[in-house]
Amino acid sequence: MPEIQEFKGNKVLNLNPESKFPFSFGLAKAKLILENLDVIKKFVESEGKDIGEQVPKSSSEKSDEAF
Repeated sequence: MPEIQEFKGNKVLNLNPESKFPFSFGLAKAKLILENLDVIKKFVESEGKDIGEQVPKSSSEKSDEAF
């Protein structure tokens, strides 16, 4: 079951904390994932062979946060 944890003073979301190799990320990467969810879906659906049509985002829509 996913849970919120802390890493170096920052909140992170750990999707599989009981796993031998847990997968976690912070807020900046979570936002980046949400902004690119359609691309990620295409990547999974094509079994890693395609990411579909990409429309460049304007500079105002890009996430400025470092990660």
